[in-house]
Amino acid sequence: MTARFDAIGLVVSDMAASVAFYRRLGFAFPEGAEDQPHAEAELPGGLRLMFDTEETVRSFLPEWQPSSDGGRTSLALRCDSPAEVDSLYEELVSTGCHGELKPWDAFWGQRYAVVLDPDGNGVDLFAPLAAAGE
Repeated sequence: MTARFDAIGLVVSDMAASVAFYRRLGFAFPEGAEDQPHAEAELPGGLRLMFDTEETVRSFLPEWQPSSDGGRTSLALRCDSPAEVDSLYEELVSTGCHGELKPWDAFWGQRYAVVLDPDGNGVDLFAPLAAAGE
């Protein structure tokens, strides 16, 4: 028997805010997920993005506390074009999300930006830049 990668799990402080944020990014959380202690969205390839509230985690691990140093987790979302990176970044920031890094043409060949989700996790937005001559 071999273990296989199945899901990404995040602990969230505000389920409704987290579900709303990730729905704006295209994640299909079911209706009513914002009111639940645990929520899941199916991802391409059969993976899942799972959220548990802090209270849920403390129900089986009472001493659990959120990390005080933050910023150790990020999700990377590939956009269809550099223009989509810019527009999605602007849309998210205009709704109150924290823009950690404005879109820029990274030296590794991507249009790249970072926003933070409601719990301070990084969400990288990227798209390949057109190669010279394209």
